[in-house]
This record gives sequence, C-alpha cells and structure tokens, in this order.
Amino acid sequence: MKSVRLDLFNTTAFRLSVGYTLLVTLAVGVTLGSAYLLTESLITDEIDLIIATELKTLEDQYARAGVPGVTDEINLKIDSWGRIGAVYMLADGNFERIAGNVTHWPFDGMPTERWPEFEIATIEPGRRAVHPVRAAVRTLPGGDLLLVGTDISQGRRFADKFRFATLWGIGLSTLAAALAGLWFSYKLARRVGEVTRTCQRILAGETGRRLPVAGVNDEFDTLAILVNRVLDRLEEQAGTLRATFDSAAHDLRAPLHRLRTRMDALLLRSPPLEPAVHESIESALREVDHLQRTLATLLQIALAESGAPLASAASVDVGELAAELVELFEPVAGDKGLALDCRHDAPAVVQGNRQLLAQLLTNLIENGLKYVPAGGRIEVAVRRLSHSVRLTVSDNGPGIATEDRLRAAQPFVRFGTSPRGEGSGLGLSLVAAIARLHRGRLELESNEPGLKVVIELPA
Repeated sequence: MKSVRLDLFNTTAFRLSVGYTLLVTLAVGVTLGSAYLLTESLITDEIDLIIATELKTLEDQYARAGVPGVTDEINLKIDSWGRIGAVYMLADGNFERIAGNVTHWPFDGMPTERWPEFEIATIEPGRRAVHPVRAAVRTLPGGDLLLVGTDISQGRRFADKFRFATLWGIGLSTLAAALAGLWFSYKLARRVGEVTRTCQRILAGETGRRLPVAGVNDEFDTLAILVNRVLDRLEEQAGTLRATFDSAAHDLRAPLHRLRTRMDALLLRSPPLEPAVHESIESALREVDHLQRTLATLLQIALAESGAPLASAASVDVGELAAELVELFEPVAGDKGLALDCRHDAPAVVQGNRQLLAQLLTNLIENGLKYVPAGGRIEVAVRRLSHSVRLTVSDNGPGIATEDRLRAAQPFVRFGTSPRGEGSGLGLSLVAAIARLHRGRLELESNEPGLKVVIELPA
C-alpha cells in the first residue's frame, strides 16, 4: 500500500494559517494606515488654519492702512520672533517684492492651487539646506499679491517617521501572525499525522491499534475516543462473524463429507444399482460438489473481507504467475475452441499471497472459458506501472452491460446463463475480495466487444 505523507505546506491548517495571517496583516494595515492618514491630515489642517488666520489678519490690516500698513505688519512679524518657519511676501502685480522674508516670487506666475507648495534655500551651520513650504496667495484690492506660508519640513520628518513606524508595525505583526500560524499548522499536522499513521497500520492488518488520545480533551481527543469505540465494536463484530463462519464451516463440512462418502459407497456397491437410481445419485453428487465449492468460496470471501492480515505474504511476480496459469489452461481452452494468450512485463512483483492471487487469476480465466463462445479469444496481460502492477483479463465474449457492472462483483449476482454449466455467482465476488485484501482495486470495462477486467495492485 502506498504510504500517505502529510506535507505541512499542503494541509488545510497551513492554508487556514495563511488566511489568518493575511487577515491580521489587512487589519493591522488598515488600522495603522488609517491612523497615519488621519494624523497627516490633522497636521495639514492645522498648518492651513494657521496660514488662513494670518492671511485674514494681513488682509484686514491692508483694508485699514493699505500697503504701508501691511508692510509694517509683515516687518513686525519678522522682527518680533513670531511663528517659527513663517514665510511672508508682499509683491506688486508684476511679482516684484515689496516686503517680506522671501527674496523673489517663488512661482511661475500666479499659482492655480489653493495651497501651493515650493522650496526655499537656507544657510544652516555647515551646510546649505532646502526647506519645503506650504503657502496661500491672495490678491489684494489694489492688485498687489500677498503670500503667507510656513516651513513644513518638520511635519514631513514626523510623517516620514510615522510612516516608517507604520510599515514596521505591519511587518512585525505579519511576522508574528505567520510564526503563530506555522506553529499552529505544525501542531495540527503532527496530530493528524499520528492519526494517519495509526490508520495505515490498522489497514495493514494491525487491527488491535487505536487512534492516539493526547489527554487534552479537545475535539481531536473526542473524535479519537469515538473512532476507537467504533473500531472496538467492529473488531468485536468481525470476531463474532469469523467465529460464526468457522462454526458453520465445521458444522457443514462434516455432514457434506459424510453424505458424499455414503453416495460414493452406494455407487460402488455390488450388485450395481438400477440405471435410474444410479443417475439420481450421480446428480445428487454433482449438487453436493457444487454446494461444497460454494461453501469454500464463501469462506474465502469472508476471510478476505474480514480485514485479517495476509497469510504467508511474500514477493509474487504476477507476470510469471499469469504465464503459468495460462499454460495450464491452454489445453482446456483449445478443447473449447478458444484462443488463450498471455502478455507480461518482467518483473511485475507485488507483496501478497501466491495461492490467493492464483485463485484470483483462475476465477477470471474460468469465467472467460465459461462465457466466451467457441472461436473467441481470451487475453491475460500484466504490466508494471510506476507504483502499481496492472493485471488485465479481456475477452470478446458477450460482456456485461454498463448499468450492471457496478453490482457484478456482488455475491450471487449472475447475468444471463452459461452454455457450459451453471455458476454460483461468486467468482467475481471472490476476485474483488482478494484484490481488496491486497490493497488493490477491481474495475470492469468494455472491451468492445466483450469484457475487460482490470485489477491494479500496489507494486
């Protein structure tokens, strides 16, 4: 049986942890991003309010005292250590400076933005610096231009640091969520792996094993306890069933054997029996033989379906086994006017019980010999695949209708009548049971015309 390995990165737990990590990243990103945008907006609104207030003050001064009054007010604000980073300029209609602490008009003409920004160069200790300025421009009634602004370099530095902290916060939150998700995925995958390995051992025949219970009273423990109870119950029922079959086999075999022995003795008695009585006893003997074969087949099916481990499991070359059986049945096929061939790759080795695999092949060949009319063909093919061995028995007989193939492997199911004797309807049932006992699968396909039986066994 091909082992099942749990890949941590291909588990539902890992996919859920990735989803939760993305949700955490989205939530933290929205929260910190909103805080950043809101803070930046508040700083900008505060700057705009200061600029608008000073513009209103200077406009009122212009209305009272004209250009001289505004000039005096600007010079007073500059000389009196007013607002830090404040920028003022009064210019005429030709953008020539009248007053202020800006040497020349900073724009190409009249700006169209409500809050235009520009840069000014300053001399600082040891270096020349460029500072961004946010400003507003008003046209005075006399045609002069009034510019009021403020240095926003400090606000931008704060925004840059805030943005840097926001990105780090999102990154660290994502990392923490990812590590927590990986830890959760690992723990969950480890517990599921323990359950998987236990199930594999149970399927391999260690029916006494049970799912592990960690003792933490979580949903896994609850499920394991319930499954273990089911396994206990199934093992008890399987034991009862095996005991019933063994008892039935013992109780039926002995009387059937004694009955057959007495009938044989009657046939050999002297003087000979009358022909009619002799024929009746021979007919009864055939019925007893049929009953014994049916009983033996039922017991084989019950053993195969019981889940018991394979007895005498060993390496079996299915190709060689098929060739031997085809050679054995070739004379019988020739007598019936049938062609029986075998094609096989070497080697095609499986782990199994040689006697049961031989029984499987025998049943399939005998079915073909029974139902394929004279002049037909039966072909047995064995092919080695990457992880399995494919056994195919195909013929050009009447086949089985598509709607009947699903129940063809059920006990006592027969389709049509055989021209060479009646069957019990257990042949394919035993084949399916033996295939399952070897962890294989049985499929019935159309051979166009005829039937193709395909069995895949783990290599």
